[in-house]
Amino acid sequence: MTGLRIFAPAKINLTLHVTGQRADGYHLLDSLVMFADVGDVVHMRPASAWSLRVDGPEGHHVPAGDDNLVLRVARLFPDMAAAMTLTKELPVASGIGGGSADAAAVWRGLCHMAKRDADAARLLALGADIPVCVPSQAARMQGIGEVVLPLDGVPELHVVLANPRVAVSTPQIFSALTRKDNAPMPDRLPAFADAAALCDWLATQRNDLQSAAEALAPQITQVCAALSALPDCLLARMSGSGATCFGVFATAQAAVDAAQKLSAARPQWWVRAGRLGTMQAKAAPYPLS
Repeated sequence: MTGLRIFAPAKINLTLHVTGQRADGYHLLDSLVMFADVGDVVHMRPASAWSLRVDGPEGHHVPAGDDNLVLRVARLFPDMAAAMTLTKELPVASGIGGGSADAAAVWRGLCHMAKRDADAARLLALGADIPVCVPSQAARMQGIGEVVLPLDGVPELHVVLANPRVAVSTPQIFSALTRKDNAPMPDRLPAFADAAALCDWLATQRNDLQSAAEALAPQITQVCAALSALPDCLLARMSGSGATCFGVFATAQAAVDAAQKLSAARPQWWVRAGRLGTMQAKAAPYPLS
């Protein structure tokens, strides 16, 4: 094998309920997570020493030093080394798990090279979102991120992702919460006949970080309003701690048309059309000959 290509799909929090806070300060969450066919790409090949090069349209925002999550994951493999290139398509600090998705992609790739199981439990210490990003499956994520319950039968969604080019601080948003003991999602999630039924149910759920994020970055309100105003938008909401928001559309073509319209109206925003679902196959390491 001369190398691997690993896709790192964006993680979208369709819901994000803050249900408590532990004595050590970590917040407890209950979140329905899906993954997008929009994301970053990692290339790696065996080498005599670790190295990381970052490129891509969003690469200039990413530090390539030792604190990069990719290299922190790499150090969990002391008996091997690889030359890695991270091509960044996702904006940083944007609520769609870009750094965690990249770290999870490197973990999948290195486990493949080392011929070992890609168990993600030990990655929680590096980032609460990394364990759910390793399988890149539709899932219910609970606790501080250590409980990942894969979900089957969740309808795929056609979406537009939009970020107003505002980086937000997750710790700052959690600190601004007025309440941290909100209700979780139902113990048993309903069965959804189609995307419209899923959106109807999502409208009864929440992202408990959105109000706090909007107070710190009012542009988020503008993004959700712009998505909601587009033709055939079924639901618009912020993902994670923001500032990226998603709009769900009835069809793939409606999402593409909406993304083109929004990009023309807001050329300074990051806007992508895509599909949400389980991206496990797309995110699997792909050998390069």
